[in-house]
Amino acid sequence: MHIFAKDRTLYEKIQLSITHLLRLTLAIAIFFEIINQRWTLLFSTVLILMITFIPLIVEKKYKIHLPVEFTFGIIVFIYLSLFLGSVRKYYIYFWWWDGLLHTGSGITLGFAGFIILYMLYRSRKMKANPFWFALFSFFFAIGIGALWEIFEFGMDQIFGMNMQETGLVDTMWDLIVDSLGALLVAVVGFFYFKYERESLFSRLLNKFIKSNPRFFSKMQKQKTYKYQKIQNNKHK
Repeated sequence: MHIFAKDRTLYEKIQLSITHLLRLTLAIAIFFEIINQRWTLLFSTVLILMITFIPLIVEKKYKIHLPVEFTFGIIVFIYLSLFLGSVRKYYIYFWWWDGLLHTGSGITLGFAGFIILYMLYRSRKMKANPFWFALFSFFFAIGIGALWEIFEFGMDQIFGMNMQETGLVDTMWDLIVDSLGALLVAVVGFFYFKYERESLFSRLLNKFIKSNPRFFSKMQKQKTYKYQKIQNNKHK
């Protein structure tokens, strides 16, 4: 992603700059962990740095352009949860850290689930009503949240980390706050699909549509056809 591309807004440039700054701090942490021979932390930090490039890999492999806001949210979540939360022990120092991050992840994943279903709907590969859109985005976020808990369990067992802290209690609260974030997106998505009102949700969705026209070509043709039909009726 080119930070200073001409088509970038100031808001996007700031987000991209922060993204690169976060990766730089991870690289610096790796350097000091090598010097201090903290090999477990070194492995964890290298893994975290690699994970931050997953959105870029997905974009390249599947030829999908993710909105800057979406990529920024993913990388910030990875940094705050894995690096600051687990490696730097913020989960221990701040009692609200885990709940805040899982609420945010529920919102982000719920939005991702909505986009997936919306792509299928607009490409005429499926039919759905607002209720099923909301339900899918809700359970999609919860499903990914459950996989994340499995990931945390694996990191604790294999590398001796403390991502799950109190075990079952921590896992259940994580899933509960994931559900709250997902529920928020499900409700907003329901009303967007039903009424298509202007909101932050609709702006992000429209930005994704505009950046990935090949997935929504039929939708754009339909809008163009309707617009031309309206204009023709006006001139009659």
